[in-house]
Amino acid sequence: MNKIASLLMTLLIALCLSMPIFAQEDPFETVITPAFTPITWERLLNAGDEPENWLMYSGTLDSQRYSKLDQINTSNVATMELKWAYQIPVIDRAETVPLVVDGIMFITEAPSNLVAVDAATGRQYWRYDHELPDDLRICCGRNNRGVAILGETLYMSTLDAHLVAIDARTGNVLWDVTVANYEEGYSKTAAPLIVKDKVVTGIAGGEFGIRGFIDAYNAETGELEWRTYTIPGEGEPGNDTWSGDSWKTGGSATWITGAYDPDENLVYWGTGNPGPDWNGDARLGDNLYSDAAMALNGDTGELVWHFQFTPHDVHDYDAIQVPILADIEFEGRTRKVMMWANRNAFFYTIDRTNGRFLIGKPFATQTWAQGLDVNGRPIRVPGMEPTYEGIMVSPPITGGTNWYSPGYSQQTGLFYVTSFDGEQEFFKRDEEYEVGERFTGGGGSYKQPMDAFHSSIRAINPVTAEIEWEFPIMPRSSAGITTTAGGLVFTGSADGYFFALDAATGEELWHISLGRRVHAAPITYAVNGQQFVSMASGNVVYTFGLRD
Repeated sequence: MNKIASLLMTLLIALCLSMPIFAQEDPFETVITPAFTPITWERLLNAGDEPENWLMYSGTLDSQRYSKLDQINTSNVATMELKWAYQIPVIDRAETVPLVVDGIMFITEAPSNLVAVDAATGRQYWRYDHELPDDLRICCGRNNRGVAILGETLYMSTLDAHLVAIDARTGNVLWDVTVANYEEGYSKTAAPLIVKDKVVTGIAGGEFGIRGFIDAYNAETGELEWRTYTIPGEGEPGNDTWSGDSWKTGGSATWITGAYDPDENLVYWGTGNPGPDWNGDARLGDNLYSDAAMALNGDTGELVWHFQFTPHDVHDYDAIQVPILADIEFEGRTRKVMMWANRNAFFYTIDRTNGRFLIGKPFATQTWAQGLDVNGRPIRVPGMEPTYEGIMVSPPITGGTNWYSPGYSQQTGLFYVTSFDGEQEFFKRDEEYEVGERFTGGGGSYKQPMDAFHSSIRAINPVTAEIEWEFPIMPRSSAGITTTAGGLVFTGSADGYFFALDAATGEELWHISLGRRVHAAPITYAVNGQQFVSMASGNVVYTFGLRD
């Protein structure tokens, strides 16, 4: 190096040492959220009256997923464009339904994480990562579908069967309780439901020989207030619907969020399949309260009534669909009803005050039942149970529909559901129960690709149980549905399309390709008077609004 070059290098080093050092801004740096008005029980009771927010998993306690926002409507939805997108760091299938509170969005991420972002821009405030054990035993994906909020606290289920309370301003943990032992196959994926001062939450793990339950925890302390088992124990009414000791490993999980009627003070929750799933020889009887809607006293958890959709299920037709509550005109008078499109391919309208069956018909292809009797009990077709060799039955294991949220429009009075007209070969096998191991007793096999079957969004009249219109989706959809006062139905498809339909006619008004499977339900909200619509696809949350 010559003297001039050496002098220049010395000057350059000196200049660098004399300059102040600036740290690069960390995009994941924790920032406290802006102040928001605490979410009281009164606000949750009247969540439909503040449509600028999305305050719970299904939007409102009646789970209608109906928003009164109408800035985006049938006349202008075609001009919607992308406003922002949030990339979930963990590459996995997003099933999240975010909450929006006064301009702040809370997004759950796989496997059991939570992030707060600006609902207008997607800018991150804070994140919480829940540490999970390495030996998890889970059935159907590393999923988390959402959170609940009360006051300034968020409540989240985790895959290792915990319930965690998190400060919504900072992301700090307030309490963390173990709900069940994950080593026995218990897990949690669903958003809890707030009922007064309680956090009501279910349990997953039906494929591991668990015994299902529904819990209520004190929102302030995390103390268990009540637990209602979905399988009756010895000496309890209904225990005799399980042969021998099969009730101890009978499944009947509660892995999707329910609904609540404050006037009746009833919590409504669906239950999953009995276990083992496909071999009913090990559990003779109706197997109460699997595959049922349970109505529980919100204060005590006491069972008030139940309605079993599929007694002695041997096809894995979980009744974990989200129940939708509404008051409708039925046979000349106003009735308080529950609407339920079941995985078994039948649609039901039920009196939600007492569980009385009002009407029900198939909404998707099914071959396992001749119909429903006057009490709504299925009249089975003989010889359709799984065999060791295999037998073809409709609907398939995925069902005429599944866990993805249906919707209801207060404008049209119609119920909207994702439907699938498939078939599958069911078979059974003999299997011994082992703690923490899968306990299914069989399975199913498609003889054709799923794309060979018909799939659609169907609009059902809950008074007649008739299909008013359908919008074909190929391939099938596993997305939830949201309706709006703008006359719209928002939903998506397995091949990554997000679209808007006319709620009255089913006409397609707008669509966009998001590139990955849509496996969640959309929400709509407003910030500073501007309406947005958000939908998760792949591992991205996309947010749309009208063209500027």
